[in-house]
Amino acid sequence: MTSIGIGEAPKRKEDVRFLTGKGRYVADIKLPNMAAAIFVRSPFAHALIKSVDTDAAKGAEGVVAVFTGAEMDADGVGGLPVGWGITGSDGEPMKEPRHPPLAVDKVRHVGDPVAVVIAETPEMARAAADLVAVDYEPLTPVVSMIEALKPSAPLVHEDVPENLCCDWSLGDAAAVDDARAKAAHIARIELVNNRLIGNPMESRAAIADYDRARDHYTLYTTSQFPHVVRFLMGGLVLNIPQHKLRIVAPDVGGGFGVKQFHYAEEAVLTWVAGKIRRPVKWVSDRSEGFISDRQGRDHVTEAELALDADGKFLGLWVRTLANMGGYLSTFGPNIPTNLYAPLLSGVYKMPAIYCEVKVVFTNTLPVDAYRGAGRPEATFVLERLVDVAAIETGIDKVEIRKRNMISADEYPYQTPVIVEYDSGDPMGCLEKAIEVADIAGFEARRHEAAQRGKYRGLGLATYVEACGLAPSRLAGQMGARGGLYESATVRVHPTGHVSVMIGTHNHGQGHETTFAQIVSDQLGVPFEDIDIVFGDTDRVQFGMGTYGSRSLVVGGAALAKAGDKVILKGRKIAAHLLEAGLDDIVFEKGDFKVAGTDRSKSFAEIAGAAYVPHNYPLEVLEPGLEEQAYYDPINFTYPGGAHFCEVEIDPDSGEIELKSYVAVDDVGTIINPMIVEGQLHGGIVQGIGQALFEHGVYDEESGQLISGSFMDYCMPRADQLPSLTISPHTTPCAHTPMGVKGCGECGTIGSPAAVINAVVDALKPLGITHVDMPATPNRLWNVIRNARPTSVAAE
Repeated sequence: MTSIGIGEAPKRKEDVRFLTGKGRYVADIKLPNMAAAIFVRSPFAHALIKSVDTDAAKGAEGVVAVFTGAEMDADGVGGLPVGWGITGSDGEPMKEPRHPPLAVDKVRHVGDPVAVVIAETPEMARAAADLVAVDYEPLTPVVSMIEALKPSAPLVHEDVPENLCCDWSLGDAAAVDDARAKAAHIARIELVNNRLIGNPMESRAAIADYDRARDHYTLYTTSQFPHVVRFLMGGLVLNIPQHKLRIVAPDVGGGFGVKQFHYAEEAVLTWVAGKIRRPVKWVSDRSEGFISDRQGRDHVTEAELALDADGKFLGLWVRTLANMGGYLSTFGPNIPTNLYAPLLSGVYKMPAIYCEVKVVFTNTLPVDAYRGAGRPEATFVLERLVDVAAIETGIDKVEIRKRNMISADEYPYQTPVIVEYDSGDPMGCLEKAIEVADIAGFEARRHEAAQRGKYRGLGLATYVEACGLAPSRLAGQMGARGGLYESATVRVHPTGHVSVMIGTHNHGQGHETTFAQIVSDQLGVPFEDIDIVFGDTDRVQFGMGTYGSRSLVVGGAALAKAGDKVILKGRKIAAHLLEAGLDDIVFEKGDFKVAGTDRSKSFAEIAGAAYVPHNYPLEVLEPGLEEQAYYDPINFTYPGGAHFCEVEIDPDSGEIELKSYVAVDDVGTIINPMIVEGQLHGGIVQGIGQALFEHGVYDEESGQLISGSFMDYCMPRADQLPSLTISPHTTPCAHTPMGVKGCGECGTIGSPAAVINAVVDALKPLGITHVDMPATPNRLWNVIRNARPTSVAAE
């Protein structure tokens, strides 16, 4: 057994249990005397609830109980809270209508839960759910944001005029107006960032249990942040004291943001468990997930980029409509505002920016964070607009980016929209990507494709994103209703083995491996002797969870701080045992040594002495060797990179083939190259999915989700993808303890723009300057048919 350090690529610790079927997911958990829950959901997008008759359901075989929203209301249950508030340009806070866990008087989207049936088995509960008679008075739904903002539109919430949650802005409008007035060129674009449905491999699930003897609740749930669920649900929804509520998020099969929020089902089941005095379990199936999971993206944007005669950027103007759906989700209003507009400068020197966002309610599923959360949307606007600017000015798309790019020696770089980038080298990323992607040979490849009757295109996107959410002070100024620090405890056992309790959560990213590498590198403990504990509020100190690529950046930093405290205490113990001054004790490769001598104590010996303090400085040190640390970052981190994509399009069918994809990303210090590459692969594929395949579509008249199954919602498959080429280009973060920046969302941020830029470049001979996502064969076939007819070879 040996220590495994930073930069190595051991096999993932957690994969042994997953590959041998030993993973423990919520659906796997069986408690004694456990009942099953099925939710009765609205078939209407917009309707009044006139009455809910549960008598027949209560008399059905195996039924334990049936509950409605009116009963929860009468019991004083609160609405689902919003964790982030925003303030409009007029200084008024956003409109924040109540979100009951079970709808009471009105339903606001298809799938809105109205009642819950508890029975001995899921089959019995499902059969009884069909007997719940809800008398609905259908209302006209509003699905389109443009329609929702019209004075005559139906109101999703009666206390929210014109369905406008907030009219938010950031930047200097006057400076941008001045830039546009002086501009030699103005590039313009209108685009849609299509709605996405996350579809993690494991569907959502929850089990709630109530211990009457201790007056204590336990909730097992598929969550990315169990402590936050406890804080929100216990403190704001159910009024359960924090010490009387345990949240456990065991193994979780993918999240992508979908499992980041506090959901109604968690609160309902916990409340129900207290009423029926027995455990109750709910597991969503895939169809239910389509109409109950939070969804992502869904923007409509118009933007203008002002340039001088030499192609230098003068100012950027952006106006976006952002869909919130029927209710505000946990972080919903923060995504299209604070996580969007501050990243619109990208990797460029942009003298002036003004962004206006109208946050809108519609009769659709609530919208919240989806992998990247605001940053992919910002990058897509900017990078599509830069390509349009290249056409407008006649400047090559690579050259126009280089003319405006922040150089490595200009960091730290203050943007005109809040954020200051601490480090980076976008030009280095771009130059490396140009080489790896063999851009010099592209025209020959385009010509060869034309001889086969295919359009070939080359797309480029550069990006920067904000990770490591977030400095609590800055987050508070931006509307956060909680801190965004992270915590870690390093417990050294008497044998020298180590347990780490960390406040983040692992749902596929390989944290058990990465965190163990940090400890192994820092303390010299064998990799196999380190255990990572997470996801249980009774075992782990308060932590903020996993999202925004923060686990390594913030959680890993807390872990490193706790490790430093362990080393310091170990040095004090060693100084006593070795009869040396503290300043003379050094710690190297798992040994405490007296500098300049051969006298030393191993890490295990020091651990043993801490727990068997026969020869121990008890007057100045407590026994034991366990340290805890909290880390609150001073800034975001800013990964970035450059992506190139090549596509071929068949003009007769509109079918598109991805020929190559190259990503050069700067994610700071790399702890485990294999895990980083895997994260980038996954992110890129999800971005490709948005660009070419995925689209959450609602019927404009009925509000029904018409892409509500995998028959209609297309996910990318392995045979539709090229081999992805990943090449790192590292500049360490200037302020995190290990120089890390985060990598979990990078691939999703660069890829949609790179792919669509490639599609548009392929169709450039037809005079096409934009194609909205997803660029499906049907959409491309229609675009090609409506363009001027000409042969590919002639182009």
